[in-house]
Amino acid sequence: MLITERTSDSQYSPFVGLGNRTRFNSAHGMTTSQLAHVEHIWIVGGPAGSGKSTVAQYLADKLSIPYIEGDDFHSKANKDKMGAGIPLNDQDRWGWLISLRNEALKRLHSSNSVLVTCSALKRKYRDVIRIANYDHPSVQVHFIYLKVDEATLQRRVAARVGHYMKENMVHSQLDELEEPDNENDVLTVDVTNDRESVKATALSLVNRKLKEYDELIKQAHESS
Repeated sequence: MLITERTSDSQYSPFVGLGNRTRFNSAHGMTTSQLAHVEHIWIVGGPAGSGKSTVAQYLADKLSIPYIEGDDFHSKANKDKMGAGIPLNDQDRWGWLISLRNEALKRLHSSNSVLVTCSALKRKYRDVIRIANYDHPSVQVHFIYLKVDEATLQRRVAARVGHYMKENMVHSQLDELEEPDNENDVLTVDVTNDRESVKATALSLVNRKLKEYDELIKQAHESS
């Protein structure tokens, strides 16, 4: 759980502090004390219809950690815009992304992990969330990218009732999508498989990552 809250300009500017980083979650450089207090933010990302909420809720239940539904943090203006079939631009998203990042950090005051659904379509959107690690070195940000084809997305979105995201928005989201490339904090899950397999794969990847941190903590104690 977060011990202290550090306030900086990065709460108000998307990219303050990120610099030209190409690697994230520098756990190997953490002290034994820092490793002992490590916290995790798990971002379940992907386009509309990829199954973010389903996977996040499953992981939250299995891991007994809090879950933040990213859509709930969109402003009314953003929801109205998407409901009218108008894609959001970067300016529409900055405030939303910063709100999600800050809410995730807030939840870490009462838990050592938190799950967040967030499309995180572009590298720079993912970078906004990564600022959490800059402000709080003990916080490790991980992305669970749900990879899926357009036909599957269209079918799933068409089947949803009462959601502001419409079918014609799927293509625009895929146009915006920048698939993770050489981003070491991203776990990719192919969601064209059946739902149960997708959930099981996501859980397996998360548990494997957590085991890596357990091993680092063990090694740090043995060498101290």
